[in-house]
Amino acid sequence: MEECVIVDGVRTANARAHPEKGWFRKARPEHLLIAVYKALFERNPRVRPEDVEAVFCGCANQAGMQNDIARLSWLAGGFPDTVPANGIGQQCPSGMAAVEHAARAIMCNEGDIFIASGVEDMLHVPLAYDFEPPPGLMWRYPMHEMPMEATAEKIAGHYAISRQDAENLAFWSHRRAAAARDAKKFSQEVIPLKGFDEQGNEFLVDTDQWIRDDVSLERMAAMKPLIRDDGVVTAAVSSPVSTAGCALLLMSRRKADELGLPYHLKYVAGAMAGCNPTMMGIGPVSAVRKLLARTGLMPREIGVWELNEAFGAQALACIRELGLAQNAPFENINVWGGALALGHPLGESGARIIVTLNSIMKTDFPDARYGVAALCGAFGNSNASLWEKVGGGRG
Repeated sequence: MEECVIVDGVRTANARAHPEKGWFRKARPEHLLIAVYKALFERNPRVRPEDVEAVFCGCANQAGMQNDIARLSWLAGGFPDTVPANGIGQQCPSGMAAVEHAARAIMCNEGDIFIASGVEDMLHVPLAYDFEPPPGLMWRYPMHEMPMEATAEKIAGHYAISRQDAENLAFWSHRRAAAARDAKKFSQEVIPLKGFDEQGNEFLVDTDQWIRDDVSLERMAAMKPLIRDDGVVTAAVSSPVSTAGCALLLMSRRKADELGLPYHLKYVAGAMAGCNPTMMGIGPVSAVRKLLARTGLMPREIGVWELNEAFGAQALACIRELGLAQNAPFENINVWGGALALGHPLGESGARIIVTLNSIMKTDFPDARYGVAALCGAFGNSNASLWEKVGGGRG
C-alpha cells in the first residue's frame, strides 16, 4: 500500500462573515479556493495542474454561491477541465473528510497527486441557508435542541462545564493565537489575499481577523448568555462565523521522492463517528477513541492535538472526556489557539486544523511522532485524523 504525505498546505486568513466589517466581504467563495490552489502550484512548480488526479473539496453548505463549489471553482480558476472534482459534505468535518478521501485514494494506488480543500463563505451563504429539514428529523429529535448554541449548552450541563472554565479556555485561545500571529508562526500557511478594511481601503489580508488582543475575563463574565439566563454559552465562548479557504497538496511518498519534494507528515488513519445531534459537540470523543483503538495507540502517545473549538464548553468536555487535560492553558492542545479566536468557517476548518497541525509539528514539536486533528459537526457528525512524522524528500 502506498504512503500518503503532505507536501504543502495553505489557507487564506479567516475573516469575519460581516457585510460591512468582514475583510473578504467583496470576495466570493470560489475566489478563496482559486487563491489557495494557485498558491500551491506557485510554491511547488514541479507540480502542474494537469498532473493532479482529482480535487476533493469540503463545504458544509453547498447552496447558492457554493453550489457544486468543488467543480465550479476549479473551472472558474482556469485550471484544466480534464481534472475532476468531488464535493464532500459532512458539515463541519467536510474539509477533513476531503483530506481523508484523497489520502485513501493515494494509499489505494488510485493516483499519485491530489488536492484536498475546504471552503466556507458564511456571509454570502449563511448558516441554514436554503435549509429545509426532513419531517422525520423533527419527529425523532426536539428541534429546539438542534441549534448549535443549544447543543453546547446541553453539553455544558451534562458534563458539568462551568462558565468560568469555558471562558478561561476562550481567554487562552485568544492569547495563544495572538502570540502565534505576532511570532509569524502562521506565515508559512496563510497566503496574502486582497481584502478591504472597515473603511473600505484595500489591503493584503495575511492574519486572522477574529483574534482579540484585548481579551478580558472580566468582559466575558459580563456578557449575556445566549440560551438561558444562568447558561454557560455566550458569544465569547462560541466560535464566530467566518469566511476562508484552505487546500493541501497530497502525494504518494514515492512520487514526492521522485520529484524531490519535502514532506513532514504522512497519513496514518481516520475515523468518523456519529452521535445524538442534540449533543453534537461531544462527537470527537467517539471519533478519537475509534481512531486510537484502530491504530493501537494511547492518548499519551499523541504529541500534538488540534481539537476544533466550536464552543468553549464543547471543546473542554471533549478534552476532559479523553483524559487529556482539565483546564487551559494546555501543553500540547491548540498551542497556536483555536476556533474561538481564529474563527470557524465550517467546511474549511477540518482542512485548516490539519494544515496547522503540520505547521506546529514542523516547528514547535519537531520531535513529536504523532499528531491528531479532530472536530465535531452539525447533526452529530464527527471526524478524527491521525498523522505521523516521517522524514524525506530532497527539497
